[in-house]
Amino acid sequence: MATATAETLPASSPSLNDQAIWKPKFNPWLIALTVTLASFMEVLDTSIANVALPHIAGGLSASEDEATWVLTSYLVSNAIILPLSGWFSSLLGRKRFYMTCVFLFTVSSFLCGIAPSLGLLVLFRIMQGVGGGGLQPSEQAILADTFPPKQRGMAFAVYAIAVVFAPAIGPTLGGYITDHYSWRWIFFINIPVGILSIALSSFMLEDPPYLVKEIKQKKKANLQVDYWGIIFIAVGLGFLQILLDKGDRDDWFSNGFMRLSGVLALGGIVLAVYWELKKTKNPVVDLSLLKDRNFSVSAFFMFMVGVVLLGSTVLIPQFLQLVMGYSATDAGQVISPGGFLIIVMLPFIGKLLGVVEARWMIGIGLAITAFSMFHMTTFNTEMDYKYVMLARCFQAAGLAFLFVPINTAAYAFVPRNKNNAASGLINLARNVGGSVGISLVVTILSHRTQFHQARLVEQTTRLNPQFNAALHATSNVFGAGAGSMGPYALLMSQIQRQAATLAYVDCFWLFGIAFTILVPFVFVMKRVAPGTGPGGH
Repeated sequence: MATATAETLPASSPSLNDQAIWKPKFNPWLIALTVTLASFMEVLDTSIANVALPHIAGGLSASEDEATWVLTSYLVSNAIILPLSGWFSSLLGRKRFYMTCVFLFTVSSFLCGIAPSLGLLVLFRIMQGVGGGGLQPSEQAILADTFPPKQRGMAFAVYAIAVVFAPAIGPTLGGYITDHYSWRWIFFINIPVGILSIALSSFMLEDPPYLVKEIKQKKKANLQVDYWGIIFIAVGLGFLQILLDKGDRDDWFSNGFMRLSGVLALGGIVLAVYWELKKTKNPVVDLSLLKDRNFSVSAFFMFMVGVVLLGSTVLIPQFLQLVMGYSATDAGQVISPGGFLIIVMLPFIGKLLGVVEARWMIGIGLAITAFSMFHMTTFNTEMDYKYVMLARCFQAAGLAFLFVPINTAAYAFVPRNKNNAASGLINLARNVGGSVGISLVVTILSHRTQFHQARLVEQTTRLNPQFNAALHATSNVFGAGAGSMGPYALLMSQIQRQAATLAYVDCFWLFGIAFTILVPFVFVMKRVAPGTGPGGH
């Protein structure tokens, strides 16, 4: 058995002796599968609704722009509840809070499915986001407490399968359901999963002794609620999510509402940080965790994983459909093998974490992901299915080396009684990163496509011999009886296609450079011997 050293085990960890000998009543792997079930359902729901927006707009007599609030409302409420989940768990009990979230998510899914108007659908999506926002942090905290440090890597691998695989199949599944049935079924499918999750959770889950003791102490102390902290966090994160989700569509800060959203987001976040660190004795979000450099660096890495994971989930299918002419089904078949590769690799990664230091695996993952992004800069309009599929698998291999090791490193120096707060912040970092990634690539594609098209159009002059040759070849295709504008129209469509390709390549370059820069930050982290941490024994 590994022995915890001063470097790997914080002396300040309360209730450590009780926690070291505590074991759950049921097999930990059954508990892991139980809590992963609901998290998979929640993560799937964040992506499955994307492709159904046109159907939802048509079914509820709304414009597509109005229908985007179906996505935004969910993301806003989800982002707000994530950092608050640790506080609610310590106040209500983690099992009770977790089951409440599953119940709320399941009921609101049913209400979304029967919503008669867009306004009610948005309201029910807000409720669904509140329920869903507490699931992932609760699951990670449950896994961190249920498994000893030497098995924690494998436990996080089970969780990672849900978080990584669900977004990969979400758009394809959502498209199939809306095409063959009704958009309402993308919400109804959550109901049986939710019912099963509630039944299993009520039977298997239990709060560890330290958490039970903490809840009793807070009840005796007549805990004061940090209302101002909750308000500042809700305003800051809520308007940040609105800004990221709708900014490009509304032309960013040239729009009055976007300017207001930016001011409120910045003001809310700054006030929340100041209030939680300086002004309150009972913070609703424990930002002091960020003083530990392993946790803060891990949170930043998780933010970047969110940027690339969801950013590339937008980039590659869009490129295949809009530039290469693939159908939605064909695009899904190209990117799906990468998701399956991650599933195959994650148990191996979890096992490897028992013998290899987490930060070395993070460094390998960053390097592989960076190389995969640089490889994608070779994308062109002549490549075949196999080329894109292998590039996606290359990227997936890098992400597999990141997700579980980052989570493992993040919890290495976190005291057991702060697992709930830590999981909320880590999941918030990944979710905000995903929103930033999607917003970033959409904005870059829009601006860089215009830039490259302008540069290419500058070359379409009779003084350019290459343009003359292309025009002549195109004219031969149309034949002598074709209209004079036919060849020009065809060449213009080719220019637009090439400009879009170059814009996608620019995004891949940006991601590749960013991940290359991140590699040295691995050495900022403290050394953590494999299989050690709070409660290590």
